[in-house]
Amino acid sequence: MTLTRPASTVATPMAATSAAVVLTGGTGYLGTSLAKRLLTRGHHVRLVVRAATAGRAAPGAELIVGNALDSDSIASALHAGDTLVHLVGTAHPNPAKAAEFEAVDLASVRAAVDAAARAAISHLVYVSVAQPAPVMRAYVAARAAAEVAIAGSGVRATILRPWYVVGPGHRWPLILTPLYALAASVPHWREAAERLGLVSLEQMTRALVRAIEEPPASALAVVEVPGIRAAG
Repeated sequence: MTLTRPASTVATPMAATSAAVVLTGGTGYLGTSLAKRLLTRGHHVRLVVRAATAGRAAPGAELIVGNALDSDSIASALHAGDTLVHLVGTAHPNPAKAAEFEAVDLASVRAAVDAAARAAISHLVYVSVAQPAPVMRAYVAARAAAEVAIAGSGVRATILRPWYVVGPGHRWPLILTPLYALAASVPHWREAAERLGLVSLEQMTRALVRAIEEPPASALAVVEVPGIRAAG
């Protein structure tokens, strides 16, 4: 089912034959920021949303009511040549949510990969997590398994690996800044401090835009925290 907005709030759409950027999780923390940025850059943005969250979608985006855990539902929003950005995940992850990481995070990626392969999309962009990591082991394991599924799919893909994206409502890790500075000054800890470093919402949004607009020449590209910061 496609939702439309009143004419006064809908940006002029691109031609129907133009490749779209399709977002799952596009009404969340990161997805909303990305959708707005893509629209300002003239992209045709299509969001796979639940009916309950459709009201939070960026004005000007095309909305498809669907289920991001169901391959057929995702496939219904895709056309050959599209880019799919998969942002679905467990909200506020913590060690107590191990079962959700399997049932939501990993299951949704498997559904997205299957849909992407069937639809012959051009590019899959996935937000994973920095790894290895000494904490959140179940979360990291689910995201690592998702990366394996993507790598084996044959779909050209870019995987971004932030550790924590700092922004409105997500600023508590800033209290750890002195510890990051200390770790970065110790040669033995420096690599881990860089790999598990914080990135801002602005940096992450810009890195995603770059990934979308500059797909890799090879089958798979992985962007770690330093690359995310450089892009942003």
